[in-house]
Amino acid sequence: MIQYGVVMFHTTSAVMRAEKLLMKEGYSVKLIPTPRQFSSDCGIAIRFDWSQRERVESVLDEAKLEFDTIHMLDTGEN
Repeated sequence: MIQYGVVMFHTTSAVMRAEKLLMKEGYSVKLIPTPRQFSSDCGIAIRFDWSQRERVESVLDEAKLEFDTIHMLDTGEN
């Protein structure tokens, strides 16, 4: 079972920049509506493979791209 993480952002423009950057760096990411269990200023989040969490955060930090939080996403799948 793949565990996913989600990155929440304050603005839609930050989400779009982050998606472009992470894809350019070779990460498999997907834009999703912000999950109900998390609150965010922006209604869009980025989903990624949780095993890449530290590297995803590092890429965003190095690019000085502001994000709100990173959470593990419980998909309810077994």
